[in-house]
Amino acid sequence: MIRRRLVAALLLIVAVGPAPALAHPVPFSFLDLRLQSGPFQGTLVVHILDVAHDLGIEPAGQLLDPAFAARSFDAVVKLLSGRLRIAIDGVATPIEWTRLEVAAERHSLRLSLRLPLSGSARIGSMQVSGTLFPYDANHRTFLNVYQGETLTQAILDRSHPSFEYFAGTRQGALAVVRKFLPSGIHHILIGPDHLLFLIGLLLLGGTLGRLLLIVTGFTIAHSITLSLAALGIVTPPATVIEPAIALSIVFVRPWIALVFGLVHGFGFASVLREMDLPARALGWSLFSFNIGVEIGQLLVVTAAAAVLETVRRWNPDASRRIAVAGSLAVIAAGGFWFVQRVFLSGGLQ
Repeated sequence: MIRRRLVAALLLIVAVGPAPALAHPVPFSFLDLRLQSGPFQGTLVVHILDVAHDLGIEPAGQLLDPAFAARSFDAVVKLLSGRLRIAIDGVATPIEWTRLEVAAERHSLRLSLRLPLSGSARIGSMQVSGTLFPYDANHRTFLNVYQGETLTQAILDRSHPSFEYFAGTRQGALAVVRKFLPSGIHHILIGPDHLLFLIGLLLLGGTLGRLLLIVTGFTIAHSITLSLAALGIVTPPATVIEPAIALSIVFVRPWIALVFGLVHGFGFASVLREMDLPARALGWSLFSFNIGVEIGQLLVVTAAAAVLETVRRWNPDASRRIAVAGSLAVIAAGGFWFVQRVFLSGGLQ
């Protein structure tokens, strides 16, 4: 986040500094949103060359004439309204464009906008998304969200076209939980390697207390490395972690569940990095994702253990055969993934 702020500041200096007439030194737009007690206010600054390109205006310098710009207000609003979207707590919010001004010194247009909302303390999250000028693959929109004395910054571009802001309120914390807890459950239920590791532990047998002790150790371990990786303290490459996860499935043993839990935690962290953790709600997001992972694990362990116990009571011999066949299948799958991730995907380099 600090790096983004420094980059944004440097680029802003470049954008507003002296430049030849109608030069387009940087393909950027700037969006400021202010969450306050009354209707939310904002401004959007766009370069005239971008607007002129998409509206077919030649020469673009006409947009620096206040009278011409005023006549183009409806066309500019129509263009941008179809590309900028704002949702509050998951509900799309209409944008009211109130004024257009010429920022001649920046060769830009400044549009004022308003969101017909009030009571910033009651919102949980706000999602801003859109690619304002898709004709330019390098175009970026620098976003500033102000809430009281707090400033949150982000960059929207073709590869990251949306940003979700979580308010620093109780509603914001609940919004984080609503997003990341289901994500943790979902990740476990769609992750065959993590599921096989848990099933491999179940197939080893033992008492319920022993199994819970093993799963708890695995949980504590992956929670530690998940937090370290999400905070950027330790970030081993995926080319090492993914083969190691596969290897953990091959050598699944109760006494090394804690050790391999550390490895699996780094695997979970890669998922969180893709979700762009909210800096101001990092603790809540990590906590919620971890709880979701644990709920997912309990669902899997409870269901699998119930099935295995039912089979054991019904036919002990069949239970033993299932345990042997299942263990061999787990080892085979882990071995296949290890070979695939090391030799076919460039791992361990």
